[in-house]
Amino acid sequence: MDNLFPRTTVAGISLPRMLIGTNWLAGWSHKSVAADDRIKNHHSESCTIIPLLETFVKNGIDAIMAPFGRVPPIMKAAAEVEQRLGQKIIRIDTPIINVDDSDKARRDAEATIRESRELGADFCLIHHSSAEQLVNKNKGIIDRFSDYTTMIREQGLIPGVTAHMPEIIVYCDENNYDVETYIQIYNCLGFLMQVEVETVAAIINNAKKPVMTIKPMAAGRVTPYIGLNFTWATLRKCDMVTVGCFDEHEAAEVIEISRAALEGRFPDLEKRQSPNQEQAAFG
Repeated sequence: MDNLFPRTTVAGISLPRMLIGTNWLAGWSHKSVAADDRIKNHHSESCTIIPLLETFVKNGIDAIMAPFGRVPPIMKAAAEVEQRLGQKIIRIDTPIINVDDSDKARRDAEATIRESRELGADFCLIHHSSAEQLVNKNKGIIDRFSDYTTMIREQGLIPGVTAHMPEIIVYCDENNYDVETYIQIYNCLGFLMQVEVETVAAIINNAKKPVMTIKPMAAGRVTPYIGLNFTWATLRKCDMVTVGCFDEHEAAEVIEISRAALEGRFPDLEKRQSPNQEQAAFG
């Protein structure tokens, strides 16, 4: 494959700087119940997902992020694409684990992390809804966090954490927790970000490990051209952008927009549709 997408390295593993997001395949639109249902109805089987994944992988974007235990059609599609193209897809799992402080909860957490390995994960990043239950802002720690990163290491997986709460990155760095990467919401609108865009940008740019950013287009609230140009321009070369698409056509567009942003040129895209295409402003 020629002209593959730029790459970075996390824990010794080569990763594309663009990661395949899955909200727009799984039905988590962050927009409406109707939008969720439209996505789930369209992508209820792996056959509609395969062309999208193939478009990414053929461009060297060979890493996918999802809570794998909750998205069987996506996992099936990834396996089928691997067979078709003869190329491994790197799997970044974001499992929701039981973080209650009890023996039973720890057994549950171990079982969830074991399932992550069985589903083929390479990275296991604790879902923000689990990790944030353990944050103690008064002490500047994530209580018992090392228990779970140890479980992840014991399964032969690379540990990390999802951070909707930006303090998680700061606390991981300050306490030297065993994580190799973080997931952080980051977009030009500040959508779902808990502090100002500039503050999150500073946290990302000062993080000790590479950051996997998510929601660059604020779940469809800004266009790909605006969202991706902002994000690529304000990240380090080691950081990544996770991009979710509905189909292979959207995938091709975001790949071209991102290549252009990284190469310092205008993207080669078709004109948008209009009732009257013969307008000077349409170029």
